[in-house]
Amino acid sequence: MTDRAPAPAATRRSLPARVLGTRAERLAEPRPPRTGRIVAYVVLFVLGGLVSLCGSFVQTLWTPAGLLLALAATAAVFYAGLRVTGTKLGAGAPVAGWFLVLIVLMVPRPEGDTVLWPSASSYAFLFVGSILGVICATLPTATSYLFGAPGPRR
Repeated sequence: MTDRAPAPAATRRSLPARVLGTRAERLAEPRPPRTGRIVAYVVLFVLGGLVSLCGSFVQTLWTPAGLLLALAATAAVFYAGLRVTGTKLGAGAPVAGWFLVLIVLMVPRPEGDTVLWPSASSYAFLFVGSILGVICATLPTATSYLFGAPGPRR
């Protein structure tokens, strides 16, 4: 029999803190150089559009589980953009690509075909996905400015 004492409460971390990191850890991360961030913004914009396209079909094909899968992928891309670039624009670039593709998918074609039908799962994908984008874009970053420019000295 081993006499293991429980870990002190200060060293135990919640599941979100273990997965996402604490606020102090996120703020201490170094930002990539400017060219790396610009390339990342473009890649994240395209990736947001691809997640929107795939999520539109997945949430319709596999209604209960597909909606959760599409929203999980959407949240992952938005949060990854924030963490990779270290700026709020890093989360905003995939959100912009996501919305742009969704707008195109909502417009009916002349033949009458529509990708996003007016259904509860489509509305949930639109609403919850946009809420996830706002949440990720408003999380704290190392700089208070949108593009990662250094802030004024205090």
